[in-house]
Amino acid sequence: MRVIFATWAWPSHLYAMVPLAWACRAAGHEVLVASEPQLTGTILRTGLPAAPVGRDVDAVAVFRDIVHPPEGRPGKGGGGPRVLGLLAELAESMTDDLVKLAEGWRADLIVSEPTAFAGPLAAAAVGVPAVRHLYGVDLLSAAGRFLPDVLAPMCEKLGLDGVEPFGAATVDPCPAGLQVPTGSRRLPMRYVPFNGAGALPPPTPRPAARRPRVCVTWGTTYSRLYSRMFLAGDIVRAIADLPVDVIVAVAPGQRDLLGALPPEAHVVEGAPLHLLLPRCDAVIAQGGAGTILTALDNGLPQVLVPRLPDHVRHAARIAETNAGVVVPAPGVEAAAIRDGLTAVLDDPAHRDAARSLRDEMRDQPPPARVVAELAHIGVGATADR
Repeated sequence: MRVIFATWAWPSHLYAMVPLAWACRAAGHEVLVASEPQLTGTILRTGLPAAPVGRDVDAVAVFRDIVHPPEGRPGKGGGGPRVLGLLAELAESMTDDLVKLAEGWRADLIVSEPTAFAGPLAAAAVGVPAVRHLYGVDLLSAAGRFLPDVLAPMCEKLGLDGVEPFGAATVDPCPAGLQVPTGSRRLPMRYVPFNGAGALPPPTPRPAARRPRVCVTWGTTYSRLYSRMFLAGDIVRAIADLPVDVIVAVAPGQRDLLGALPPEAHVVEGAPLHLLLPRCDAVIAQGGAGTILTALDNGLPQVLVPRLPDHVRHAARIAETNAGVVVPAPGVEAAAIRDGLTAVLDDPAHRDAARSLRDEMRDQPPPARVVAELAHIGVGATADR
């Protein structure tokens, strides 16, 4: 079976699909990862073969304008419609080349992350199945009624009467207890953390008196959009007087955004989060899907301080499951952060809820078993052509 994994150029969306793509290769299937040219280097660093398609679209500029319009000019408003417009532009930029790739390479199946609509469009155009691969809570399932209008111009261009944006099935690494109803048949899959390539950092020293170890991390999105929303340093300073050991996990280039930190805080730069969290007892973060799922995979309760709409919705599900607490923005104050961390460390109900979700995740089928489901979908449909 030949499988194309498709995403636009947002690394965390790619990372979510890497374990399944490698499982396909390990099972003897052929794999290509298709994305905008600017993601090529990131794809190659996962060890997977890359197929650049379409043209680069500056999604960062659009998101930056939504969260922080230039001074003196109000934002263009309508964050939801603007995001859907961006996703339509990304699909338009990639679809023609993805169709040519799928035809020329004789793909049997196209797997795409849920915001990469070029995947289901190209699959429909060449007559192969499309499968979605979630990277977190299915935030687009609620937008299903808007998607036919969003995709209609591209369907017309391709000569399609329409397209099923949710595909024939949805690969879902979330535990069912965290997930909302998915847009198509759910294929549960054990979450295998992949937060990028990197080396295991040396162990950090611990005082003789065992204290809880807290990881503070702020993902990569905020530093790209608006540095004042990068709150990791503020968080560390807010909890400096608590009896905890602090690890600050930052991506390359983020250290300067932290500001002056207490001398006890230990900064780790460039280490994938899944290599750090097994040493920790709790996480304070921004609410990104990859961070949330990696923390849950380690059974860690979380304090989440979301600012972006998708982070707000992911964080809300964590609070609803009692696996953590949310400190709402704006107006984040040090006392609220300290209270949130004290709550998740002192109340065993938060830890128990996080571990329950961890156990549920680990009971889901591993990627190798999901590959067999994909083969049934892909090869079976190809045989019928």
